[in-house]
Amino acid sequence: MIRLLLLFLSFSLVAQDANKTVVQVLARMNKVRDYRVEAQIKSDIPLIKIMPAKATIYFKQPEKFRMITKGIAILPKKGFTDLAALLRNKSAYNALFTGFEVIDGVKTESITLLPTDDSGEIVLAKIWVDPTLDLILKSQITSRSNGTVLSTYVYGSEKAYGLPSELNITVDVKKFKIPKGVVVDINRTAVTPVNTRKTGLIRLTLTNYVINKGIEDKIFKE
Repeated sequence: MIRLLLLFLSFSLVAQDANKTVVQVLARMNKVRDYRVEAQIKSDIPLIKIMPAKATIYFKQPEKFRMITKGIAILPKKGFTDLAALLRNKSAYNALFTGFEVIDGVKTESITLLPTDDSGEIVLAKIWVDPTLDLILKSQITSRSNGTVLSTYVYGSEKAYGLPSELNITVDVKKFKIPKGVVVDINRTAVTPVNTRKTGLIRLTLTNYVINKGIEDKIFKE
């Protein structure tokens, strides 16, 4: 009986630690009311030919997001907002500490987020947090429409706000929706090997942040 009680208490402490970490990450995120940032986007998706693109990204709390670009830029649908929206809705998930992992020399806390709604868009989410700086270094979201999206984050001058200077997104090719205007490489000769990669990479370099200066709602109307 005593052993069962101790086991229960240990699980409760782990759950509390996971929730505490999420709260600290959110505290940093919530410093941002809005931002505008310039993005350079490079995509490496099997069978898709696409040139690097430049874009301006706008965000405003709670979930307003828009990307404006003259060329063709591809991103997973709601890829910028899904994780933050999930974290802010504390009743939408249970946070579980699932161990430690070293990422680029940093010992991170691995936290799994189990959605409370079995029929929701997000099936499972996981974050790897630098507990010293309260920053997400890696995230993995499995959703019904996008499959599994793995993101890694590099921080620069805006890490105080939890905003990355570089974002690398690995997407599930089978689930990835090809936007209109993108050329698909189907003209292959018999000797050309078929690209069997199951994932694609989208890399964003983010510069010139303008944070908490106010953004009019009309910018989010297409």
